[in-house]
Amino acid sequence: MAGQQFQYDDNGNTFFYFLTSFVGLIVIPATYYLWPRDQNAEQLRLKSLRRVHGRFQLDGFVLLFGWAVFLLLAYKVSKLDREYQEYNPYEVLNLDPGASQSEIKKQYRVLSLKHHPDKGGDEATFMRIAKAYAALTNEQSRQNWEMYGNPDGPGATSFGIALPAWIVDQKNSMLVLLVYGLAFMVILPVVVGTWWYRSIRYSGDQILINTTQLFMHFMYKTPNMNMKRLAMVLTAAFEFDPRSNKEATIRPTDNIEVPQLIRELGNINVKKKEPPFCYPYSLKARVLVLAHLARMDISEELEEDQRFVVRKSPALLQEMINVGCQLTMMANSRGGFHAPRLVTIENCMKLTQMIVQGLQESKSPLLQLPHFEEEHLRYCISKKYKVRSLQDLVSLKDSDRRSMLRFLGEEKYDEVMAVLGSFPHITMDTKLQVLDDEDSNNITAGSIVTVTITLSRKRMAVRNGDTSKTKTKVWQNKSKGAKKTAKSKKKKLTKKKATPAPAKAKQANGNVTGNEVVAAPSAVKEEEDEVSDKGSESDEGEANKDSPSERDEDSDKQSDTEVDEMAGDDEEEWEALQQSIQRRERALLETKSKVTHPVYSLYFPEEKQEWWWLYIADRRDQTLVSMPYHVCTLKDTEEVELKFPAPSKTGNYQYSVILRSDSYLGLDQIKPLKLEVHEAKAMLDNHPQWDIPDTEEEDEEQEDSDGIEESEDDDEDND
Repeated sequence: MAGQQFQYDDNGNTFFYFLTSFVGLIVIPATYYLWPRDQNAEQLRLKSLRRVHGRFQLDGFVLLFGWAVFLLLAYKVSKLDREYQEYNPYEVLNLDPGASQSEIKKQYRVLSLKHHPDKGGDEATFMRIAKAYAALTNEQSRQNWEMYGNPDGPGATSFGIALPAWIVDQKNSMLVLLVYGLAFMVILPVVVGTWWYRSIRYSGDQILINTTQLFMHFMYKTPNMNMKRLAMVLTAAFEFDPRSNKEATIRPTDNIEVPQLIRELGNINVKKKEPPFCYPYSLKARVLVLAHLARMDISEELEEDQRFVVRKSPALLQEMINVGCQLTMMANSRGGFHAPRLVTIENCMKLTQMIVQGLQESKSPLLQLPHFEEEHLRYCISKKYKVRSLQDLVSLKDSDRRSMLRFLGEEKYDEVMAVLGSFPHITMDTKLQVLDDEDSNNITAGSIVTVTITLSRKRMAVRNGDTSKTKTKVWQNKSKGAKKTAKSKKKKLTKKKATPAPAKAKQANGNVTGNEVVAAPSAVKEEEDEVSDKGSESDEGEANKDSPSERDEDSDKQSDTEVDEMAGDDEEEWEALQQSIQRRERALLETKSKVTHPVYSLYFPEEKQEWWWLYIADRRDQTLVSMPYHVCTLKDTEEVELKFPAPSKTGNYQYSVILRSDSYLGLDQIKPLKLEVHEAKAMLDNHPQWDIPDTEEEDEEQEDSDGIEESEDDDEDND
């Protein structure tokens, strides 16, 4: 058996192969991950959040340095000599494979004269030539070459280790151990520990855990929070504290510029000593947010800090809404404390709209449009036009609108109309049912109610030209028009049902003429009543003449039709339930993009997508009925299911389905939702489907007893 040899790379050739492969495994995936590509707004938003929280990212310089090392190693490897080559005596003798013995001898003679040491040739080259000649002419050498690839026979198996030999040298043992210990016992634990420490500080939405706890404390402490208090809690977030976030900064000039802004803003509760509202970072963030809402001009340095605060605020307000929902669910399940009021959660939503548009709560929604200033509003709210909202401006006639906005000029007017036409117009259809129940339309006490809401998004169309005054406005719900058409259809149906009565009376009595049918409405009504009475009498007489068997057949037919109708309704409900389950499964598996429609905003520092909140509330008790669902994927149509438990007491309840924008003011919608709760059905203890026999013998005995009872009933019928 041939021996085995393990040897390190003395020349360093194989080590370079290993090193090149290792660097390539790092550089190539990193390049794919960090290569610039077209990013949508949602990816940019998440990327900005990561940047705000100081997440580690490879710099372009590091990537460039990695590629430089990789190319240098590849060039080094390409210049290395091949040490392990397959032995081929024909190549040594410069012959073609399959040469004859005479050609081999002739070529050997020529090369020997040229490379013989006595003739001044190289001894090693001559030995290779002699070995090749022996391999091709000597029978034993030829067999060894064909079997083992070596004329001398099988050699020792060699295994190379792609590490330089100096690593295992006795002189360098302490240095190697020191490097290994430093890498695996110091550097690796520090890197993992740093990553773990940073990751546990943030929630899944990239919000500091300390900030979430801060929000929970103040929302528990103040269930009914007004807008001023809400702004104070928002700006107390630890994201704005330089000790928790490196992106937040406190500048030396803040001691001069911030007090000046405080004097211009007025009363902002500066003297309040409650921590953390009195801390410098919280006070600065609050001043910057209020200055943003007031659309005040500030210095460039403060403007950079203001962009950071404004960019972070929508995500923080969404976290406040989530905290409010968690406290509400805890209060409903456990009790013992007051849940945040509905006005608190709705104020979070309103403040998000205000920050995105840079508007105070009391300002007109018209200021979201370009080229609109405070002094222009007096033209809109005049007695002639009375335009106070975006919907009023949309529904105005084109001629009146041009006359009202004549201060803009033609070019600015077209720009305003283009922006207004891009605003969203949402239609909301609701369907109330109890899934997984025999009667899905019957709401019983304590049952789980499912409200399926279909949202359809279109652009807010602007009226052009003069149209009829009775035309329904595009931004309004068309329920009134639908009710009118339903009433007119009902009237037509009643007329159609009433006209056959005179004809039937004419067939029965033969006394009614055609002129009597087209009489005045009152006469027609009296005649219809009289004829219907006669007809009913004649029908009763005819019914009395019918035989009992005919009556039985009619009742059987009627019962059959009722059974068919019930079966058809059950099939429809079953199909609807299956479709709902399939939609939910597809929604779970499908990953929709959160890029919907870009928001038009003059004062928000980055591009934002148009999202919505959808929830059910009891506005009389100021409580949430269902938790707010954040609709982030509404492009054209979206179907949302909101579930909540029905009240435990029977009666009629009035709820509201509320849709709120997170980007625009004045586009919220509220739709009433009436709930009629009935008493729950009693559970049957002795239902036939629960009578399951334990053994086959009991099953047979039950069948025998049923057969005996049936035979006794037949005997009684025969008697």
